[in-house]
Amino acid sequence: MTAAGDAIRLLIVDDHPIVREGLRAAFGHEPGFAVVGEAGDGAEALVQVARLGPDVVLMDLRMPGMDGVTAIRRLVRSGTPPAILVLTTYDADGDVVPAIEAGAAGYLLKDAPTAELLDAVRTVHRGGSVLSPALVARLMRAARKPAQGPLTRRELQVLKLVADGASNREAAAALFISEASIKTHLAHIYNKLGVRDRAAAVGEAYRRDLFSTDR
Repeated sequence: MTAAGDAIRLLIVDDHPIVREGLRAAFGHEPGFAVVGEAGDGAEALVQVARLGPDVVLMDLRMPGMDGVTAIRRLVRSGTPPAILVLTTYDADGDVVPAIEAGAAGYLLKDAPTAELLDAVRTVHRGGSVLSPALVARLMRAARKPAQGPLTRRELQVLKLVADGASNREAAAALFISEASIKTHLAHIYNKLGVRDRAAAVGEAYRRDLFSTDR
């Protein structure tokens, strides 16, 4: 059994009490770990880190109040931050990349096996980096894709009509262009957004907030 003074000191940051309870129980049964505190959002995490001085912070991303990425940035700017391991249910590139850029040493999904989680904490505590195996292939594929330009104004108009439920014929009539032109615009949209069909294109547009402003 590892002496208490040699244990990796953990702070668990998650807005769901049941998740914090589960993580505390998981680490509580393992030698070499000590959960020294919990926080329900990013702001509370900053306070607890300053008060408790943990070695590793398990950080959720989407929380009310201050989110995880903002908290990571604040901790990194503090000068001597603990190692930060993101533990979340969100695996989209738009979640992963900002967290890593902010300074997280690792990123795991909450359904990771306990053994994988324990190893990840040990690794970031030693100064290493960890990325969920499920995310590695996705990020590599994204990195290999040629850079795609933004949607043109006309492409956005077409996509907005599609999002509103218009058929190709209806979209063509609304824009006073041919159905063939609509199909061409859609092909360009799919390529730029990295999707294969209308529904995926609309979903990706909302994810990227492309409809939020007049373009």
